[in-house]
Amino acid sequence: MGLMMLTGRMPKSKVTIYCRQGELVMRSVHSEGKRHNTRQQFIQRQRMRHSIALWKALKPCQPMFTHGKTNYNGFITLANQLPAVFMPYNLGNGNTLLLPDMPVSDGTLPPIKQWLGKVDGTAALITNLKADTLRDGERLMLYTATQSARSMIVSFKVREVMLDEFVEVDSCLSLVDNDFSDEMKGWALVRVNGELCSSQGIVTRCSYYEQFTTEEALQKAAQSYGGLTKK
Repeated sequence: MGLMMLTGRMPKSKVTIYCRQGELVMRSVHSEGKRHNTRQQFIQRQRMRHSIALWKALKPCQPMFTHGKTNYNGFITLANQLPAVFMPYNLGNGNTLLLPDMPVSDGTLPPIKQWLGKVDGTAALITNLKADTLRDGERLMLYTATQSARSMIVSFKVREVMLDEFVEVDSCLSLVDNDFSDEMKGWALVRVNGELCSSQGIVTRCSYYEQFTTEEALQKAAQSYGGLTKK
């Protein structure tokens, strides 16, 4: 006679039952009493929630974070150093905001200094990278992040950039295109050579996120989660 495994919740006893590695496990669903939500706890939870949502959006681009135990751990460690953004409960799960310096890679290759500007009157992603410093087998990957105000989602894409796409400015490589004037987008050029990469973050003109960093935004978001508790 086979063993029937049951998974689910027992609300009255506040226990969750599930199967893990062939064993039946029971754990408490939640603790008695109201969950503490001090100001600092709330800020940290909002930061972590947003970092996780960003990772889920970026992950399909197969970003490299070689200093962490996993790509996920490496990204979360860096993303949690970004400014906290405060979104109400109905926007807090899966919704994302484009933040300056958002990491897209972390590695040991020399980083590329890059900024947005103009070349001969046209918008450009300007770098300090010189073509003769590239190593054999090295590739240049351009990450593009796009903020949608309608859906409150940041989408990512990545592509390899060929050397003939660059324009040399003072012997350094620049990408010149009117797309770099878009104030709802951000970019990062990453050096990749096998399992190695450079450490890069997004450069952007986007300021849409700023409305979610204010004290008013914090208080509004906190209220949607039941308010803040005193220490």
